Amino acid sequence: MSKEQLEKLTSEYQILQEQLQSLAIQKAQFSEQNEELKEALAEVDKATGKIYSTIGGVMIETSKTEATKVIKEKMDTVQLRLSLLTKQYDEAAKKEKTLRSEIEAIIKQENPIK
Repeated sequence: MSKEQLEKLTSEYQILQEQLQSLAIQKAQFSEQNEELKEALAEVDKATGKIYSTIGGVMIETSKTEATKVIKEKMDTVQLRLSLLTKQYDEAAKKEKTLRSEIEAIIKQENPIK
């Protein structure tokens, strides 16, 4: 394999590592949002008084049913996005592992241990 091909594989590997890092950050952010929504839902379930919701920076009174509905819809969206990110991350991690093995094999081939 030529030096140019090895450099190309190495460049692909670096890009893939950056993608993995970005996906990991996004997964963490969506996981955090999901946990916050779970906590919000628990608080709404416990609530016995008035419930307020913010819409576009304005706080309005809302019903417990409506607040629960809105939170569950947000949770569904966040969980769907988290699921998609997890799949993307797993696929990228698998590709990264394969690419790393290819690069290591080429390096060993070019620099055999004496």
